[in-house]
Amino acid sequence: MAKVLIIGTGAREHSLAKTFLTSKHVDTVIVAPGNDGMIELGIQTASVAVDDLPGLVALAKKEEIDLTFVGSEEPLVLGVVDAFQQAGLRIFGPNKAAAQLEGSKTFTKKILQLAQAPTAAYHTVSSLTDAEKIVAGKQFPLVFKLDGLAAGKGVSIIKTRPEAAEKLTDIYSKNPAESLLIEDFMSGIEFSMFTLVGSHGQIVNLPAAQDHKRRFDADKGPNTGGMGAYSPMLQLPDSVLQETTDKIILPTIRAMAANQTPFVGVLYSGLMLTQAGVKVVEFNVRFGDPETQVILPQLTSDFYELISDLLAGKTTQAAWQDQDVYLGVDIAAPGYPEDVQPGFPTPLPADLPDGFEIDYAAVRKSGQQFLSTGGRVATIVVHAATMLAAQEKIYKYLDQAHLKLTYRHDIGYQLADFQKNFSRQH
Repeated sequence: MAKVLIIGTGAREHSLAKTFLTSKHVDTVIVAPGNDGMIELGIQTASVAVDDLPGLVALAKKEEIDLTFVGSEEPLVLGVVDAFQQAGLRIFGPNKAAAQLEGSKTFTKKILQLAQAPTAAYHTVSSLTDAEKIVAGKQFPLVFKLDGLAAGKGVSIIKTRPEAAEKLTDIYSKNPAESLLIEDFMSGIEFSMFTLVGSHGQIVNLPAAQDHKRRFDADKGPNTGGMGAYSPMLQLPDSVLQETTDKIILPTIRAMAANQTPFVGVLYSGLMLTQAGVKVVEFNVRFGDPETQVILPQLTSDFYELISDLLAGKTTQAAWQDQDVYLGVDIAAPGYPEDVQPGFPTPLPADLPDGFEIDYAAVRKSGQQFLSTGGRVATIVVHAATMLAAQEKIYKYLDQAHLKLTYRHDIGYQLADFQKNFSRQH
């Protein structure tokens, strides 16, 4: 039987661990560093930080790990895949050069140009003066993107000229040479596609998902790491998903190879369905959180076999459920994202109704309970035949649970509206 190591701390990694444990080949999963909420039958944690590359290599050797899967972006950008490969260890993810696809927005735009993949018009600047010149000739809204890693929170939508002036002053007072992308604003339906890419360029697309970045209901408030997600996106026709594969995903993988930075791992395409077709908002090089928590439970085939086949260069495919909608709602500290206080009681798996899943992001065990240790604390996941049924199920529980943690009350509203309108017309 195989042992799997997952690198990361949060709900995404908890979902990955549970998915690997469903494989007939896997009997042990270790998450480094993980959190106390993950410790259950078959899942262990190891207190090695995600940026401690020598420590992670040593852990994999000591535990005789058969496969390592990287959950979070930081170790990928630091070169954890290179370190494992040099040690002769099997690992799924892009190497340091390929991880620039997330680590540098400027690198991403270069690859998009090479791939001739559709995206927003943009300028890269690295001084306040240059930024002000570009903004002076632009219509609003605009999008500002910090060039490096920002844990999903480095993007600002700027609606007015005074807001732009204030934001630029703030950015360049902190770092006068900050690399910033200034992009034209795109409007449309935003969605996420995750593609598993093998060592010979083979691909397996996962069901599309939609994240909810804004902190409050009706998409108000500051951007967050994600307040919830749902999948599949039944309102997207198959033709849109095929267009995404043909015009964006495959050309990007070919462009990465042509650039001498071949890609293996999870390609996360942040996309916008505009009136002119699908366009790229961003790329990431790992699974998204909270999308993972609503996508992986839909898998009906063997995840360990799938990843092993991709690494071995074999052509392979995955099987997914097609009956239900999966809905995940994140529960968070009340002050999140600005003022995060720890220590809030968090539901235990035994507290949840039948058919509910909980993936823990930031908890510690205290006696017989879990207490929160961060901003986003856990993702609670349900599934049902329709989005309205899934919403009723999850919010009935949450509203009656009297949690001191907070959450959005409208996750999945886009699909709920679509299904309501569809049923009215038929």
